[in-house]
Formats: sequence, structure tokens, C-alpha cells
Amino acid sequence: MRILVADDERDLAEALEAMLKREHFSVDVVYDGQDALDYGLAENYDCLVLDIMMPRRDGLEVLRQLREKGVATPVLLLTAKGEVSDRIKGLNAGADDYLSKPFAMGEFVARVRALTRRSGAFTPDQLTVGDLTLDRTTFELSANGSSVRLGNREYQLLELLMRQQGRFLSTEELMERIWGYESEAELSVVWAYISYLRRKLEGLNAHVRIAASRGRGYMLEAGT
Repeated sequence: MRILVADDERDLAEALEAMLKREHFSVDVVYDGQDALDYGLAENYDCLVLDIMMPRRDGLEVLRQLREKGVATPVLLLTAKGEVSDRIKGLNAGADDYLSKPFAMGEFVARVRALTRRSGAFTPDQLTVGDLTLDRTTFELSANGSSVRLGNREYQLLELLMRQQGRFLSTEELMERIWGYESEAELSVVWAYISYLRRKLEGLNAHVRIAASRGRGYMLEAGT
């Protein structure tokens, strides 16, 4: 799952990013409303987290613009304001949920998870391709009675390949969706993690492979 966090309080934004990544989300972070709008229009996210009070554009304006452009991604609004009138304004602008600061990190993650379940991108707790199963709650990959726990990037990469089974994903798309829009990592990191996953698939004797095609990218295939 890919999340955009937009909050001009950098310490808070970085804490939210760290928490979401610990829960195996892929996260982009911006610090003003204009960047939030640009990212929200240009990229595909499973949930948007918008602070209301931001420079350049406030969160409500960003939300209205996104909805007017047809972006239906679930939105969680964050604000220091707790009055009922402010909540109503946010919900009327198209928000799906509302969280007042300060809040518990556990509640924040739970609300993000709930919103991703409401979206059209919802996937069950277990993904299955052929004889391969990925548990999205324990991050364990299993096949033929054996299992292995995946690291953060491994999990995110394989989850995306399983959700998009049968479609080639380019190296650039994988890089943007897993490592982030502004990552400074080299494209070769994608190949490295594909190699890690292939070794784990072999170790599980899974009848599933990661196919590669020059110029097209990678795709998960189930064998017989």
C-alpha cells in the first residue's frame, strides 16, 4: 500500500513516515499544500493524509481540488482544530476520516488501514498466487509447508507483484512505488531485491517465478 503524508510539521511528518514504513507501507512525504496537490494528481496512492493548516495551499483546498479532478483516493485529514464545525467542513469537502492532534500513533495507523480497506485497492489479509501465500498481517511468505518472514522492501515489492499478477511492471514504476518519488537510490536496487525474492522463492520450492522481459520489466507467474 502506498501512502502520501502532507504536513508542514516536519518532526510529525517524519514520525508518521517512520511509523507507516514500520507497518510495511510505502510512503511519500511533502511539507506544503501545493506539493500535496501535485503528488496527489501525478501519483497513484491508496490513502492520502493531509494536514489542514499548511503553507501555499491548505488541506481543505487541496482536497477540493483533488475531488474536482476526479481523484477518489481515501483521505484522512489531520488538524489541531477539534471543533465540530471544522470536522463538518472537512467531511463536506470530501474527506473520508478526520483525526485531531494530538493523537496516538496506533490510532493513526488503524485509521489509515481502515481507509485502505474501503478503497477499490482493498486486498485481503492473505494474497495467494499458485502455491504461494503472502500473509499481510505477519509479513510471512509460505509455500509447501515452509515459510519465511520478509524484510520491509521485499514485502512491499512482492505484495505489489502479487496484486498485479499477470502484468509487467517496469523498473521505473517499481522504483517509484516502493522507494518513493524522490528516492536517491539507483535503479539497480530493484534488480537486487528481485534477486533476493527469487532466492526465497527457490528456498520455499514454490511453483511461482518472477519473470523478466527486456524493456517491459518484471511479472509474477504461477507454474504448474
